[in-house]
Amino acid sequence: MSITRVNKQPHIVTIGGGTGSSVMLRGLKKYTENISAIVTVADDGGGSGILREDLGMLPPGDIRACLVALSNSEEEMELLMRYRFDEKAGRLAGQSFGNLFLAAMNNIHGDFYRGLKEAAKVLAITGKVLPMTLENVVLYAELEDGSIIEGESNITFLTRKSGGRIKRVFLQPELSLTLDEAKEDIAKADLVILGPGSLYTSVIPNLLVKDLTQAKAPVVYICNVMTQPGETDQYTAADHLRAIADHCGENLVDAIYVNNKRIPEAARLRYEFREKSTPIHIREEEIALIQQMGTQVITGDFVDVKHDYIRHDADALGKILVDSVSIND
Repeated sequence: MSITRVNKQPHIVTIGGGTGSSVMLRGLKKYTENISAIVTVADDGGGSGILREDLGMLPPGDIRACLVALSNSEEEMELLMRYRFDEKAGRLAGQSFGNLFLAAMNNIHGDFYRGLKEAAKVLAITGKVLPMTLENVVLYAELEDGSIIEGESNITFLTRKSGGRIKRVFLQPELSLTLDEAKEDIAKADLVILGPGSLYTSVIPNLLVKDLTQAKAPVVYICNVMTQPGETDQYTAADHLRAIADHCGENLVDAIYVNNKRIPEAARLRYEFREKSTPIHIREEEIALIQQMGTQVITGDFVDVKHDYIRHDADALGKILVDSVSIND
């Protein structure tokens, strides 16, 4: 798990999307400036879905969140990018300024990739944010009963509503092309991080794109702290790894990071009764099982609980991950 480099900050590539990736990036940027965030572009709901349908552009929501996380702009700029119009704004209700900003950059520069590059300059971000592909992809889920759900926004909602379990997810078109810059960054990375985030709608979709699993560096998976209703009900840490292996083949993940800190009772009960979500713990027998899969298990206090809201401690986790890449010759 150790890589040697000469007098340079480690090059970290993160693969994922949504809140999980943005939280992780906030921690990582404190310890290295050499970050490439590869982000899913299968979102078809909310404001992103509207812009995707109306303007024919890639969905900006997850990318916007990662840009904001890596931004070194003034606090006022961050508030602006996160600002969401309320019902008084008519057809703009629910839309974020950041999404509209990326839509404008897309139109000004003629394509999403160039617009994203210019947006990153305006926001003065640490590192870079890249879409997993420039193709217009749609995410599908096949459930254990054989039924098919179309669209990322429908998958978690309908599985949660029906109680159905996901067998696999897949993209259309199947042979989506990797962005060359993303492929190059993965090839020269010192460490590749999967997650944290929604297993079937944020992490695995990226790995279905051609060449996004061809890393030479160690690949680590940050297991979620809590299960996600509709996607990973009753999943163990081993179940998460098995799902990745089923979609992308064995021996992709070199190490899995799993929280072993006890969740405060008030927060646990809130998630259990309101969200139908439970902590993902790991038992000794499960550690042995994961190790048999060829994956190292790293446990620790990786959780941060504020106001009964549970998330990863991005600062602590970011330091541990960067420290796992030794920079001496």
